[in-house]
Amino acid sequence: MLNRKVLAFGAVAAILMTACSSGGATTAPTTAPTTAPSTGGSPAASGSAGAGACTVGVSWNNYQQPRWAAHDQPNIKSTVEAGGGTYIDADANLSNEQQLTDIDTLISKGAKVLILLAQDTKAVLPAVQKAKDAGIPIIAYDRLIEDPGVLYITFDNVGVGKAEADAILKKVPSGNYVLITGDPGDPNASTFLPQGWDEAGLKAAVDAGKIKILNGPKGTPTDAWKTENAQKNMEAIIDKAVSDGTKIDAILAENDSTALGVVGALTGKSYGYPPLSGQDGDPANLNNVALGKQYVDVWKNANELGKAAGAAALALCAGGDMATLKLQDGLIDPTVAPAAGLTAQPFKTPGNNTVSSFILQPTPLTADNLQLAIDGKQITKADLCKGVDATAATAPAACK
Repeated sequence: MLNRKVLAFGAVAAILMTACSSGGATTAPTTAPTTAPSTGGSPAASGSAGAGACTVGVSWNNYQQPRWAAHDQPNIKSTVEAGGGTYIDADANLSNEQQLTDIDTLISKGAKVLILLAQDTKAVLPAVQKAKDAGIPIIAYDRLIEDPGVLYITFDNVGVGKAEADAILKKVPSGNYVLITGDPGDPNASTFLPQGWDEAGLKAAVDAGKIKILNGPKGTPTDAWKTENAQKNMEAIIDKAVSDGTKIDAILAENDSTALGVVGALTGKSYGYPPLSGQDGDPANLNNVALGKQYVDVWKNANELGKAAGAAALALCAGGDMATLKLQDGLIDPTVAPAAGLTAQPFKTPGNNTVSSFILQPTPLTADNLQLAIDGKQITKADLCKGVDATAATAPAACK
């Protein structure tokens, strides 16, 4: 993996030779993201035209989510700076109004490309239009924005849902399921992940009478993806199941923050731990997989997504065409972005728009293959195996 990282940053320099030159100074983040850990050891591209011309502005919807600070932001930042660009950012802290203000501020600070992680994909549209009117290319980062003029960079979110449900369905092919979904304003939560669950066979199993959904056919949404909201919702579901004399056999939670809430509820109610899904590869959840409290965590290697976004931003800054944009082979881990994934592809949205996109591939992790997370620098062995009895027969191989 280390060799891939060395190649990756060399490839950043290759793809960005026309984008920026060395010498761009990094400005301070505009709001909350004040800590910007460097990935370290990344050489800057040099000898290109347009010194200091490429300022990349990033609007985070909620920088407090562990993944953004630990993986996405440092890789976007280091990739931009490796190409000689300037990185600036802002944190909306779950506020639609603040995000609109943040985007205005990033534009006023000279952003030539915007990377937007939208709090609400509809509420952000006026700012998107304003940026487009100013000729500023926009990257919708990990969350779709329904506008044909954006470049969409994400993981295969239908594939994420499919991997979650496939693992749980194989473990529990019949019984009583609980569905814990994410924020209803996020297309990933309302459309893509449920589509993946159904493609894995959930709907077919429900229609055949093999699986019963205890909390309604669409499950229970989690406002803002907050762990405490998921825990409160799951506690109510457990109470009702206990009252009804119904056993919960499996739980599909859409992401790791909701899965943490589920585990909190299960622990607080002394219920035990039915097989549970999640996604993102957050350290606490990977530890829960090792402890047997979460069955599968679909890892979206955000280090690689960040590098792809940073490189794409610089290429757009240099005048690249969204429809034909290419990322240099070797830039990111080929298991995440095979050769075909390095060229922008058309993506049909639920709103019947077509956007250019880079769609990276996720990796489902269970107790059997947790070593991949250690090898990928997602988590240390010490953090993964905290509280695990390495001598127990049930201990994951990665912890022995």
